[in-house]
Amino acid sequence: MSTSKVSTLIKKTLKQKLAVLVPDWDGRVLDVPASGEVLAGPCAVVAFAEEVPKSAWAGYRRIIKISPYVRPEDGGAEQVEAWSAQLIEGLHQVRWIDEEGGAFTCIYLGSSDSDRVDAGSGMLTRSLRFGVYVPEDSGNTLVETEDAWLATLQRWTQHELGSDWSVYGDVWPGGYDTPSVLWRLAGCSTSVAGTSALEVRQQWIGHVLTDHPVLTRQTVTRLARQLAVQSRLAITEKDGEEHEGNTRYITVDEVTADLQADAYLNGQIRLTLQQRIRRPGTNVPLIREIHHSKGME
Repeated sequence: MSTSKVSTLIKKTLKQKLAVLVPDWDGRVLDVPASGEVLAGPCAVVAFAEEVPKSAWAGYRRIIKISPYVRPEDGGAEQVEAWSAQLIEGLHQVRWIDEEGGAFTCIYLGSSDSDRVDAGSGMLTRSLRFGVYVPEDSGNTLVETEDAWLATLQRWTQHELGSDWSVYGDVWPGGYDTPSVLWRLAGCSTSVAGTSALEVRQQWIGHVLTDHPVLTRQTVTRLARQLAVQSRLAITEKDGEEHEGNTRYITVDEVTADLQADAYLNGQIRLTLQQRIRRPGTNVPLIREIHHSKGME
């Protein structure tokens, strides 16, 4: 789908949601007025601002400005403040679905300027900036992975939270659902551990996304706590079978949680996993013949 069509669907969806979110506007959620056009009554204006580079896991990103307008006699600055609070609460980190089934998330980025009086209408207004994030459409509800560590994390998380949760890997898929968890690899390193072993360490980030802030915090805390007490995770191979005595494990080394982090974009959980593996042998020339003498004559 083209970027212009995505933008059109997003704006249309937001205008419909805003009309319901703030009944005081009586459905007056408008595009940027044409030159010379004067706004009337309490209303809001929705306008797209700059595009920002795509995120590897969050997808297409666009900045959108929402500006509520109010007459001085209808509450002025106090009413703008109240409506701004409603917009932030109603849109921040909320997942929306457009009319074609595409999912996107809004994240509040702050106010772009101070309160001001509109020259034409005399109404007071303030512009609120939101980031709109649209994941790339992978065509699959769940992203399959060839990475055994990621598959292990997904399997463990699904078992811990149950079938009501969706657990994704690497990227948010198009049409992603909530409640959900995304695990993605943030970094990796290796170090020598003795003469015959290597220690492999991987840093993972977990995103917990729900429609309820309390549920989000509770789930982040639960996953971090359970991972902290989990000494190791059994790796499931591609065929999904585990054989006693031949099962490989990864060790949970460190886990932290930031309850204030952006769930969709940055993720709240930082996890380090490690595993020791045998170092590849060094090729050396074989000794073909040995000549030995018991002593000198």
